[in-house]
Amino acid sequence: MLPCLAQAGPELNVGGLYDYLEEGKSTLLKRVRNGGDATAFVKVSVVELVYDGSGPPREVALEGLALEQRGLIVSPARLIVPARGMQAVRLLYRGERDKERYYRLRFIPVLPEQGDGFAVSEAEAEQYRDSLKAGVNLLAGYGTLLFVRPAQPRYHTPVLRNAGLLTITNEGNATVVLDHFRQCRAAGEACEPATKHHLLPGRSKQFPGAADQVHQFELHEGDRRSAMVVER
Repeated sequence: MLPCLAQAGPELNVGGLYDYLEEGKSTLLKRVRNGGDATAFVKVSVVELVYDGSGPPREVALEGLALEQRGLIVSPARLIVPARGMQAVRLLYRGERDKERYYRLRFIPVLPEQGDGFAVSEAEAEQYRDSLKAGVNLLAGYGTLLFVRPAQPRYHTPVLRNAGLLTITNEGNATVVLDHFRQCRAAGEACEPATKHHLLPGRSKQFPGAADQVHQFELHEGDRRSAMVVER
């Protein structure tokens, strides 16, 4: 049997998958790490997520818009992250804050080509492509979400439980987070695996459950954290 040889390649780590730009703040620094043994050439793309109703959002591309129309500016949009190294991306929000807004960022490793913004020669690009034996199959991209809070966030999150059915409603104007959410036999005892949920303004979410058990989670309303154990 032939030995299994590990392929050289970049391994990206973009940190948390959710970021929050709180009121009063307009910039956020996101670090992109490369734990692999080859340089990573990364393109950063961003789209705005627009919720028109109760269904899934539609994506609005920002590329090609004038700077004053984009709302969110990502700098730089091209990253060269050395092996075992790190680079930072600066997110600058310059748009209106009359309501909460949402953006999806994609960090996409690519094979560089001459003239694509990475300032490498054709010879250097070809050498890099040759060094990755499996080519683009080794390059895995990552997506993250950015929540931009309104200028004056308001939180009101009624929590009701009836015969095991838990209903949580966001009557505020900013997203709340239900972290470490699980059903337990009693507080902290015999719990299901924890999950995480985001509840957008104006929306409700129901969680079924057994009447003789409890729902347990941490409610995040901006910077405020509240430990919740809901029964009955």
